[in-house]
Amino acid sequence: MGDDHYVSWLDHSNFFAETLLTRFSGKGLVASDLASNVNYGIAVATGAGLTVLLATRFGIPVSTTHSLVGALIGTGWAAGSVVHLKTLSSMFFAPLPVSPLLASAITSLSYLLFRNATKWCGVTSDTCFCIGNETAEVVPAPCNTTGLQYADKLSAHLGNTGSCQDRYQSKILGITVSTMLNRTHYLSSGLVSFARGLNDTPKIAAMLLLAPAFGGFRSIAWVGFAIALGGIISARRVAETMSHKITAMNHGQGLTANLVTGLTVIGATHFGLPVSTTHVSCGSLFGLGAVTGGAHWKMIFRILAA
Repeated sequence: MGDDHYVSWLDHSNFFAETLLTRFSGKGLVASDLASNVNYGIAVATGAGLTVLLATRFGIPVSTTHSLVGALIGTGWAAGSVVHLKTLSSMFFAPLPVSPLLASAITSLSYLLFRNATKWCGVTSDTCFCIGNETAEVVPAPCNTTGLQYADKLSAHLGNTGSCQDRYQSKILGITVSTMLNRTHYLSSGLVSFARGLNDTPKIAAMLLLAPAFGGFRSIAWVGFAIALGGIISARRVAETMSHKITAMNHGQGLTANLVTGLTVIGATHFGLPVSTTHVSCGSLFGLGAVTGGAHWKMIFRILAA
C-alpha cells in the first residue's frame, strides 16, 4: 500500500510538471517552429532572468512567472511570430491576476477566524515593555562648539512594532503557544518553498528542454538546484521587504500568510495553472495588512508598480 501511494504521488507530480513544462515552452502560444528553436529559449530565459535579477538587486519582489510570460510574448513578436491571444488569455492571463486577489481575501478571512479562535481558547499575549541603555546626542559646553558628544542614559518605554513583537504566553496540552507557533511557522515556510518548487520549477525548466542534453527530470533537478543556490546567495533584500516593509505582523499573522500562500499555489498547481508564488505571497500580506491596519501602503504601491 505504501509503495502504491508513493507511485501515485510521483505520477501526480509528473503530471503537474508536464502541464507547466508544455505551457512555458511556448507551444501553442507562438509558432511551433519558433517554440522548438534553441535561440528562442535562450532569449526568453535571458530576458526573464535579467529582469528578476535587476529587481532582486533593489529588493523588489517581482514575479518570475510574469517575467517569463512577458519574455515569451516579447521574443515571439521580435521573431515575427503570431502570438495566439486566445491561448495567452486562457492559459496565462486568467490565473495570474486572480490568484493574488484570492490569496488576499482568504488571508483576511483566515486571520479573523484565527484571532477569534485564539480568544475562544483563552490564548493571551503580553505587552512589550523595553528597559535598557539608550545612546543620545548632547551638545557640549560652551554652546558655540559645533561638535557633538554621545552619552548613555537609562530609558524605559513601551515597545512598538519595530522594536518588539507580541509573545503568546498561554499553554495548550502543556506546550507553550509561542513554542508551538514557532515550530509551526518553520513548517509553513517549508510548505511555501515546496509550493514554489512545484509551480515555478517546471516553467523555468521548459527553456532547458530545447537543449538535447536535458531531459524532463534532469532539467527540473538543475533548475531546483539553481533556485536554492540563488536563494542562499541573494535572498536577503527581498526577504527583508516581504518580512518587514509590506506590513507589520507578529508570528501568528505571518503563519497565516504562509499557510494561505502555500495552499493556494499547491491548489493552482493541481489544476496545472501557472500562478506567481511571489504575487500570491504579496497578496496574502496585502490582505493581512488591510485587515490589521498595519499595511505600509507606500511599499505596496511600489510593488504593484514593479
